[in-house]
Amino acid sequence: MPAYNSIFNEDPNTPRLVGNFPLLPLRTKTRGPAYALAPSSLPPNESPDPDDESYDILDEVLALFRANTFFRNFEIQGPADRLLVYGIWFVSDCLSKIKPGADARTAQKDVMNLALDNNFAIPGDPGWPLNQMYEPPRDRQDAEQLKQYMSQVRQELATRLLARVYHDDETKPSKWWLSFTKRKFMGKAL
Repeated sequence: MPAYNSIFNEDPNTPRLVGNFPLLPLRTKTRGPAYALAPSSLPPNESPDPDDESYDILDEVLALFRANTFFRNFEIQGPADRLLVYGIWFVSDCLSKIKPGADARTAQKDVMNLALDNNFAIPGDPGWPLNQMYEPPRDRQDAEQLKQYMSQVRQELATRLLARVYHDDETKPSKWWLSFTKRKFMGKAL
């Protein structure tokens, strides 16, 4: 059985690419280079339907995270899959920062520190997990734009993940999310 790929690969509008990493629109209030989609009226712990115009790649990352984490192989079928892979790796990092007994406030501090940290690798850097699948940015300006976009993705993903992990109880994280902390998608981590 193959892993689940992104539905955004079939999007007729070609996304802006830096290297071969897509800069897809996001439903976010975080400042950054991403085109902002219309806000959703749903609570933060829920995602709109995939047919909805406010459904974005980050909703898809969170929806496919648990299913895709079990796969050691992943066939990239389009640019959106590269962002999906990065999102899954980042969600894994976030979950590893949440302690099983941590309340929502403590977890938010730890996870947001990870999301706001600007010392992360981008495609082409030596610390990037799969440089053979990602092209580096052409120049310094593209690299800076990619770094800003990835920072925006990290912050928004962290916010949405925390809303899901602490949806039922503010005093302890969901065991259904934390059970995936030891799994590594494709055997790699950021």
